[in-house]
Amino acid sequence: MVSSMPLSRPRPALFGAVVALLLAVLSGCGTGSDDSSESPATAAAGPTTCAYPADAAATAEVTPPPAEPTVSGTVSAVIATGQGNLNLSLDADSSPCTVGSFASLAAQGFYDGTTCHRLTTEGIFVLQCGDPTGTGSGGPGYSFADEVDGSETYPAGTVAMANAGPDTNGSQFFLVYDDSSLPPDYTVFGQLDEKSTQLVADIAAKGTDTGAGDGAPKDPVEITGVTLS
Repeated sequence: MVSSMPLSRPRPALFGAVVALLLAVLSGCGTGSDDSSESPATAAAGPTTCAYPADAAATAEVTPPPAEPTVSGTVSAVIATGQGNLNLSLDADSSPCTVGSFASLAAQGFYDGTTCHRLTTEGIFVLQCGDPTGTGSGGPGYSFADEVDGSETYPAGTVAMANAGPDTNGSQFFLVYDDSSLPPDYTVFGQLDEKSTQLVADIAAKGTDTGAGDGAPKDPVEITGVTLS
């Protein structure tokens, strides 16, 4: 993920073996189907309809989001952590199913009390969050399709979904704190503001709890709540 993460699920086409290893980590948790019938409808096909089929990664009892997106345009979000607030701008027009899921989980308190379980300080530069188990294998009990077109890039400040392969998005997401050479396999659904990007970079500068380039942050990051407006 990055494994459900960009690293536990993201699989960056980075530099050599290190990149390959990091990417495996980014792959996100979730065992969603890659059936094209579950992919979001395109604008040309009419209004977007989202599918959130059940999978085996349930970590908490949550209600799946509605098939008809209830958000649109730019949505502001604040992820409150013990290290400070992270301010996000979410693009519900380009990634309606992803933002719809994130908003639904936030409203249900799914992220409250969770920790950002993975930090990578080489190859790809991300902080991965969204797994209540803190193991990289937890999720909301449903999955959903990627919202990518192959042109995705991951500069500093990017907010994207971690996955375990095509169309296996769940609850795990990652925050990019330095330009990352990830392949366009991860749905980008928002941006951090400059101050928040620096906050994540400062956390990353302290390294991982083992000193390795991929592991839990040495300075733990706990999410106390997520609010959207």
